[in-house]
Amino acid sequence: MISKLDSVLMTQRKFIFHYKNVRWARGRHETYLCFVVKRRTGPDSLSFDFGHLRNRTGCHVELLFLRYLGVLCPGLCGSSVDGARICYSVTWFCSWSPCSKCAQQLAHFLSQTPNLRLRIFVSRLYFCDEEDSLEREGLRHLKRAGVQISVMTYKDFFYCWQTFVARRERRFKAWDDLQQNSVRLGRKLNEILQPCETEDLRDVFTLLGL
Repeated sequence: MISKLDSVLMTQRKFIFHYKNVRWARGRHETYLCFVVKRRTGPDSLSFDFGHLRNRTGCHVELLFLRYLGVLCPGLCGSSVDGARICYSVTWFCSWSPCSKCAQQLAHFLSQTPNLRLRIFVSRLYFCDEEDSLEREGLRHLKRAGVQISVMTYKDFFYCWQTFVARRERRFKAWDDLQQNSVRLGRKLNEILQPCETEDLRDVFTLLGL
């Protein structure tokens, strides 16, 4: 079922323009977020919802999504009628990776909601060229908070086209250099997150007394 928040699918032109993983993304000042929310109340009970959002004036799209959690994830901070904890799995497909402030607020929110699991797929990396950028540290902060962060590949763009776009039976056609840019961005993301993985190993060695 499509969420009541965004019942209208994205146009083909809008999706291609904003999600195209080009090296120089001129004019793409908005961030789009396509989401899938899966809700599980028991081993045999699973429901899902999906839709898309874009940033509004004064509010980045990641934080806008959190405002709608009461509608998308009822009972997130409570339990079901029979007392069982309701678990949610949320997947985002974002045209830009989160800025440092959004990353920090997301990480803090997730620390308060252990029954919510978040995966983020990004088309492009936001201000991550400088090695000491705050945005890089923000992504590492999300990883430490348990968020799985990945760069979108062809299959992710195809899935979004099939799920969130008013495609009118038109098949998804990869743009020039989609795969090449995806590989390049994936390598950069891995380099960014590598220090986080090193810190995790240090913690393990400390626990082992090594």
